[in-house]
Amino acid sequence: MGQTTYVKPGKVQSKGFLKKGSASGVDLPFVLIVICLVIIGLLAVYSTSWVQSKRLEGSAHAYALRQIVWALLGTGIAFALSHYDYHKLKNWSLILMGTTIVLLVIVGLVGVVGRHLIGTSVQPSELAKAVIVIYLAVWLTARKDDLDSFQLGFIPVFSIVGIVGGLILMHQDYSAALTIFILGGLMFFFGGGKLWHIILMGLLMGGVALLLITVLAPDKLDRIAAFVSSITDPSAAPEQIQRAMQAISRGGIFGVGIGNSITKFTGLQVAWTDSIFAVIVEETGLVGGLVVIGLYMLFLWRGLDIANRAPDMFGKLLVSGMTAWIVVEALINMAVMLSLIPVAGNALPFISMGGSSMVTSLAAVGIILNISRAGKKTTKKSAPVERTSRAASDMRRRNGRRSVSRNVDSASTRAR
Repeated sequence: MGQTTYVKPGKVQSKGFLKKGSASGVDLPFVLIVICLVIIGLLAVYSTSWVQSKRLEGSAHAYALRQIVWALLGTGIAFALSHYDYHKLKNWSLILMGTTIVLLVIVGLVGVVGRHLIGTSVQPSELAKAVIVIYLAVWLTARKDDLDSFQLGFIPVFSIVGIVGGLILMHQDYSAALTIFILGGLMFFFGGGKLWHIILMGLLMGGVALLLITVLAPDKLDRIAAFVSSITDPSAAPEQIQRAMQAISRGGIFGVGIGNSITKFTGLQVAWTDSIFAVIVEETGLVGGLVVIGLYMLFLWRGLDIANRAPDMFGKLLVSGMTAWIVVEALINMAVMLSLIPVAGNALPFISMGGSSMVTSLAAVGIILNISRAGKKTTKKSAPVERTSRAASDMRRRNGRRSVSRNVDSASTRAR
């Protein structure tokens, strides 16, 4: 069964911005988790980049200071979004999607280094990850009664995800495209899509991706071949993975000390971005690596708990999608460094150097906190709520449909 909520007459949620200056709705554990990840990231970026920064920028602190600026900008955006009524994102979803597609097309025509609009910082593919979650949350909420239909449910979702992911594939940004495809399947699942539709979507997208890679960059298939070979022969792994495994094994239990990594100076590729987790483990050991993994697991736990307390289906989908995006990116990055999957190119959210990743990730945090505030505010104005389950899967019944109570949705609709 779903939830039963009793709303007191005359006690309705206000429109527009949530009440400013009120911190009562902030999920403090969630905020502390993010702060810890950002601080770890800033320390790791400085430790891994100071030599490269001094060589290219003339200052050992340039890269780290730039990352601090991005973190502060992202924090400001997160604060603003945490106070902005998330329901208004529905009005912006189509504009955001259109703008993202245009930016992806421009990058394909005149992009710098294949994936960037300006220098090496502005990546529309990072924006696309957030926008696909927002757009699908709006679409799935509006079309929730048609999701069982192949024509009205599966085909539109497949088309939306396929267009965005396909444009990113054309830039040969395969890791970002993989994230988009995974998010599309997860959002369809969270919304109540049929399981066989989700499996079919994965198979079709995998086939299309493989075809495009074969045509556009057949050399990328070598990554998969190298990974398969490395299962029985570690020396067959790509140079980046061999160096990463050396760093991880050198770290031992407690690490060699922050700043004392050797591998970052002896051939570990992009130590300050894609390979930063390997350096963290080398310098802080197994203990430090488990702390980072634990923080992402706590992020997942708090995010799904916030989704479970969201006042409506749109909020549940937004939080679930944003949380899944951050955690999936982190798991892919760390799995590559541990040689569990073929080499990708995903950043480690909140930790890897990069303005686009930092700003969009913190923007996602702002949206999640906004829905957390709205959920707690609604709970305070309501009588006790009966719940049959506290899992994020409450959005689905056992038969695959959502279990969000209709009277909850209608109540929040009247309130708005």
